[in-house]
Amino acid sequence: MSEEQPGPAQPSPELSGVDLARQALVAAKEQARARGAAAQQKKQARRGGLRSGARADGRDPLPLGAAINRLITERGWETPAAVGGVMGRWPQLVGPEVAQHCEPQKYDEDARVLTVQCDSTAWATQLRLLAPTLVARLNEDLGHGTVKVIKVLGPGGPARRYGSLRAPGSKGPGDTYG
Repeated sequence: MSEEQPGPAQPSPELSGVDLARQALVAAKEQARARGAAAQQKKQARRGGLRSGARADGRDPLPLGAAINRLITERGWETPAAVGGVMGRWPQLVGPEVAQHCEPQKYDEDARVLTVQCDSTAWATQLRLLAPTLVARLNEDLGHGTVKVIKVLGPGGPARRYGSLRAPGSKGPGDTYG
């Protein structure tokens, strides 16, 4: 019997003709798959991208609500969208009587300030007294720290009416002071 000596890289078991054929077939199939996948990618690139198939993927149509929620999340608009929802639900949050006299105007996201305008100074004073409670209620609904301060504005003054005689560039009666 011949004694095997450790030599340079000998295959451990000797493969017969059938085993060699099987290995060659597996290797040929892998190469064909790789060539086919490359050809498929080239064809899709020429057609203008991937096409929808039988299985669900990220390109399939979404319901409108899901598409909007996805867009809001991708763009980082969660806080502005939530505050916009609060402005739409203002009567439910503060009550119909307060909502009839006070209206949210804008939200400053950097300073986290909600600006509300009232139609009379009495209602502005009332809302200033209710502001801490309202901030707590809004933060409960939107998430902690979304609104830090409610800035309450009183009613705007009457519109300035200019007479028929005035100097060009004049801003009315207030421009003589200072």
